[in-house]
Amino acid sequence: MARKHSKHGPYDEPDREQEENPATVAPCWLCGRVLGKATVWHHPVPKSRGGRDVVPMHPVCQQALVANFTNSELQRHGMDVDSLLADPTVRKFVDWIAKKDPDFTASPPKKQR
Repeated sequence: MARKHSKHGPYDEPDREQEENPATVAPCWLCGRVLGKATVWHHPVPKSRGGRDVVPMHPVCQQALVANFTNSELQRHGMDVDSLLADPTVRKFVDWIAKKDPDFTASPPKKQR
């Protein structure tokens, strides 16, 4: 059976401009530090609550948010990172993580309910 399309097409050649000019990635949405090798694309408003926008975060920063807020609370805060940072637990976490390596991982403390 013959192929419908050529095995090698015009899109197989890598774009040389993209290799020379790597895209700059925004800093972590929560802590503001440079992102490391692992980046999580987090929905500030959970998808289950109608959120569509995503922001880059460290995995440990996303874990801290999920451990400290319910989906309803995250929906109320929306894209306002300053309101999240006003929470004493999150502020303490961000101050603690500020001096850590971008690829640092740890289990965040559980919220006392």
